[in-house]
Amino acid sequence: MNATAQDRRTAAVWTVVESDIGPLLLAATGEGLVTVGFHATEAVREKTLDRLGSRLGAEPVHAPDSPLLAEAIRRLGEYFAGERHDFELPLDWSLVTGFNRQVLRELATGVPYGAVVGYGDLARRVGSPGAAQAVGLAMGANPLPVVVPCHRVVESDGGIGGFGGGLETKRQLLALEGVLPQPLF
Repeated sequence: MNATAQDRRTAAVWTVVESDIGPLLLAATGEGLVTVGFHATEAVREKTLDRLGSRLGAEPVHAPDSPLLAEAIRRLGEYFAGERHDFELPLDWSLVTGFNRQVLRELATGVPYGAVVGYGDLARRVGSPGAAQAVGLAMGANPLPVVVPCHRVVESDGGIGGFGGGLETKRQLLALEGVLPQPLF
């Protein structure tokens, strides 16, 4: 096996952390954070890790104390405490290609904390006006939600839009960022 193929087979390390929106599965490679998974129950965890292992070519290793995860864990904790507005983490984009990668990179760098963008507006930003549905599909395929803030993408008519983590999770994230009011109870 050549060095390039070996690099692609580098195992990810993973752990589950508690958050205000429930348990999150975090996985990282030597390149950076590669996956954030919502609702990390045992069943969800197994499915996510199987898919990640097949995509990376090596089974992810449970390593909650890994230095590869430490900064992501710390920064997510700060985000949920309202102390951090951006993540500035190394990200491994290897699970995303083409249009989806272009859209997610624009989202990560161009839509700050406390702001929202419409699906169509995001499509225009990447030079594909009329591709609002494709942007929606890219949001659904985002392997790094919260860190790559797909919760900040909303419908042009003011609707909240869809969300892989569930609409209540999207509402909670938007409320944390001050876009929506906090629930009364």
